[in-house]
Amino acid sequence: MALTEEQIDAARDRGENVGPCAVSARYILSSGRLEVDFDNGVMVAVPTRLIQGLANASPVDMQTIEISPTGWSLRCPTIDLDVYAPSLFAGIYGSIVRVEHLGAKRSALGSQGGNGAREAKEGQSPAQ
Repeated sequence: MALTEEQIDAARDRGENVGPCAVSARYILSSGRLEVDFDNGVMVAVPTRLIQGLANASPVDMQTIEISPTGWSLRCPTIDLDVYAPSLFAGIYGSIVRVEHLGAKRSALGSQGGNGAREAKEGQSPAQ
């Protein structure tokens, strides 16, 4: 079955409108964040401790970050790990199971006063 010109044009349009693609990425040692610049001008910085597979990565592991030709994948070759770049843009830092686990941890902290802080001892103000 041969493709029509309209089908080819529609496929090209879909290929051009794939969403944000990474154009550069770097690890910032001082903050422990992965910073990613996207082709739409947005820069996203995410603590590596939140990204599945990078929580225990060392600064040496993060020295080299490669970007796939499509801009959809960030690769850390020293630990053989790929991160889907558009998911970082969307605020998704791992698999559904991991995201649900992090959400449960946040809910548990919320039941402790919203920030996980301990309650003040009797006779002390919270600032003491």
